[in-house]
Amino acid sequence: MARHLITSALPYINGVKHLGNLVGSMLPADVAARYLRAAGHEVLAICATDEHGTPAELAAAEAGIPVEQYCAEQYEVQRDLGERFGLSWDHFGRTSRPQNRALTEHFAARLCAQGFTAVRSTPQVYSIADGRFLPDRYVLGTCPNCGFERARGDQCEQCGKQLEPTELIGPRSAVSGSDQLEVRESAHVFMLQSALAPRIREWVDAQGDWPQLTRSIAEKWLDEGLQDRGITRDLSWGFPVDPEVFPEAAGKVFYVWFDAPIGYLGATREWADLVFDADAAQTEFDRWWRTDRGADDVTYTQFMGKDNVPFHTIGFPGTILGSGESWKLVDRLKSFNWLTYYGGKFSTSEHRGVFMSDALELLPADYWRWYLMSNAPESDDTTFTWQRFAEAVNKDLVATLGNFVNRTVTQVVRHFGEQVPEGGEPTDVEDEALAVARERLEEYLAHLDALEFRKATSALRSLWAEGNVYLERREPWRTVKEDRDRTACTLRTALVLAVVDAIAAAPFIPHTADRLGVCLLGPDPLGRDGRAAVLDTELVDRAVAAIRPGASIAPPGLLFEKVSDEQVAAWEDRFGGEPVEPDQPVTS
Repeated sequence: MARHLITSALPYINGVKHLGNLVGSMLPADVAARYLRAAGHEVLAICATDEHGTPAELAAAEAGIPVEQYCAEQYEVQRDLGERFGLSWDHFGRTSRPQNRALTEHFAARLCAQGFTAVRSTPQVYSIADGRFLPDRYVLGTCPNCGFERARGDQCEQCGKQLEPTELIGPRSAVSGSDQLEVRESAHVFMLQSALAPRIREWVDAQGDWPQLTRSIAEKWLDEGLQDRGITRDLSWGFPVDPEVFPEAAGKVFYVWFDAPIGYLGATREWADLVFDADAAQTEFDRWWRTDRGADDVTYTQFMGKDNVPFHTIGFPGTILGSGESWKLVDRLKSFNWLTYYGGKFSTSEHRGVFMSDALELLPADYWRWYLMSNAPESDDTTFTWQRFAEAVNKDLVATLGNFVNRTVTQVVRHFGEQVPEGGEPTDVEDEALAVARERLEEYLAHLDALEFRKATSALRSLWAEGNVYLERREPWRTVKEDRDRTACTLRTALVLAVVDAIAAAPFIPHTADRLGVCLLGPDPLGRDGRAAVLDTELVDRAVAAIRPGASIAPPGLLFEKVSDEQVAAWEDRFGGEPVEPDQPVTS
């Protein structure tokens, strides 16, 4: 049994997340966590809402409530939606909680003690109309790199370039819209990334298990030369800087992109404090995060969209390395390209695309989980259209898995009642069907081990299809009239394949897998009583042993409903968007 720490990029607090957010971080993290648990490993899956920074203040002001109240309300909304989508976090925390504040202050003090911070007076944008300094996201303007007219002062959403507010062309206040801005001096704490660059590069070069997208982004930043990065802002919402450590920056708060990644540790400490007593909580936290206290055998995997890669390959590792302490660094960093909506970006701020709340209003979570992961933007950007969504549901879930299970169970109940058929002995045909299932399963598990999600869903789809191939070859609806024992053996073998399908599918469509498992194996389908199998290469053999002649089964009913042309038309009308050609490149 191995130990796996899993985190996904933290969803920002300002509103319900869209499907692009979901497939770019939280959902693949959940699939990986579910798979590793099912394979028998020890897993700690951590996530949290990212709550500090300008957008939270702006959203709270728009809602007309204090920012603390806004964040508390949105946290509950996001946690509820995540749970309804089947995201199986061990803990879903908040970056605004005391545990994260303590750790943020700790790392800032360590960086200072190690000589990797400096307080500098820098030019900052000041709004005369608002009577205040405007932190990065409070400033909007034209990107000097690509010309996008609604770039933010921290990053351009069009080209992804990291920016400073003073670099924007034609800047204006995001608070009042005023262009009556001027530049004034303000003292801030900087992390000396330029001094940390050799350590960061050495660490990046040593990572042998990163996808090309992740590595290319990290190396591009390093090759361009790391700049010292301000880690404080002129805001009221955030963790205040300790004036004893940084007296020149008293009154500032830490930058959200400094405390947010530390939130992985903070949320872990929240979990430990909830589950264990004080002494045990410290020990448990250390065994996941301190390599000198037990975390040296942990494999740490992060999931995120490509826009977050620089912060997780440069900024956050710089914080860890600069502390001079033995903290766990990421081993595997799985990054994703964009999922677009009809060729355009999903956007929380512009309300473009399908959001998690919309999706669950229309169909159960497993429909979305399957479509998103089978079309995950791993190698290139992919685009969502309602027609493609309907095709994936109807071909894969309805016509392949659902059809096989329905045909099998219908034949069993019709001819043998609600129990596993007795009689008949396996022949070479059954042996061949099970052997093919083993091959498909091994291929599937290999892709999951490699975090190749689209390839994994393709292998899983092939596994499901083998059940229908077997039924067509054996034709139990015909043989029951002439050889009842042969039919009993056929349907018993089909039930074995259905069990394999259910357990194998659980990381991607957990609600359906649990439902099918209960119907075929009783109230304990995950194998706690030894009747089923964990998700490994021996699954087929244990499924054969689990399907005992004479055991009760319960018809699960139709697992999935077909998405109709009328539904597609209605959803296109409601959400908009013009279809793009399947091979048309999309840009972000």
